Amino acid sequence: MPAIVCRISDRLLYLREVMGNRLVNIGFGNVVLSERVVAIVSPASAPMKRLKEEARERGKLVDATQGRRTRAVIITDSDHVILSAVQAETITQRFSSDEGDNSKGQGEG
Repeated sequence: MPAIVCRISDRLLYLREVMGNRLVNIGFGNVVLSERVVAIVSPASAPMKRLKEEARERGKLVDATQGRRTRAVIITDSDHVILSAVQAETITQRFSSDEGDNSKGQGEG
């Protein structure tokens, strides 16, 4: 099953409630299913740059940066690599928030 990254809408918020799965905002209205995420890492290291290129070659790279600088790389259990323009620390805080309302646009740059 591919990673779920899509635009937030009323329907997605309804699906989140019905399915009981938690969607986490990764910036600019894009969300990812929290249960599928394996790691959130900084893109600066050479291994992360290689991982990004390998994912591009395999067709498993999802660019959710909206043309902005990549600040976090999200790796899923399906081997998809998702690029985000939001800091890795910010995304991590959204994962660990108790409230679960990640549809607010905090920290988007």
